Amino acid sequence: MTQATLARPYARAAFAVAREQSALPAWSDALAFAARVAADPQVAVLLGDPRLTSDAAIALLVPESAPQNFDGLLQLLFENHRLALLPEIGGLYDALRFDAERVVKARVTSAEALPASEIETLKAALRRRFGREVDVDAAVDPALIGGVLIDTGDVVIDGSLRGRLARLHDALVH
Repeated sequence: MTQATLARPYARAAFAVAREQSALPAWSDALAFAARVAADPQVAVLLGDPRLTSDAAIALLVPESAPQNFDGLLQLLFENHRLALLPEIGGLYDALRFDAERVVKARVTSAEALPASEIETLKAALRRRFGREVDVDAAVDPALIGGVLIDTGDVVIDGSLRGRLARLHDALVH
């Protein structure tokens, strides 16, 4: 089984509880915190130690502002030896949340940091294209040379100079 297959039921259960509590953002934040902690290599070794108690694991992974019942999810993951799935659960949960809130999460990567005005222009164009609100996460990758690479998970728009050069190379070779 893939990690996504194993993580999906936990993400769906977390989403159902969060929606029932009207606490979608709080659960998203708590899952992101727990996922970051669990993904740390030193913590991952600790979480795999059979001497680790559930109370110690939960204390390590629960943020101070955790929503109600979040520790119950961690307890369930601990009992089923699934704490290592927290990063995958967090990602799947966020996908469910953004779909329910009708938000598209877009990662916009450019060769240089984009001014806020250009990010707003991109957000407006993406809103028109997808018919949803857009949450942009901006990143910088000098290897793109110029332009932008937009990744929404389902759709990738490569307007980078590196991408154009690669397509030109492929056209010339074939």
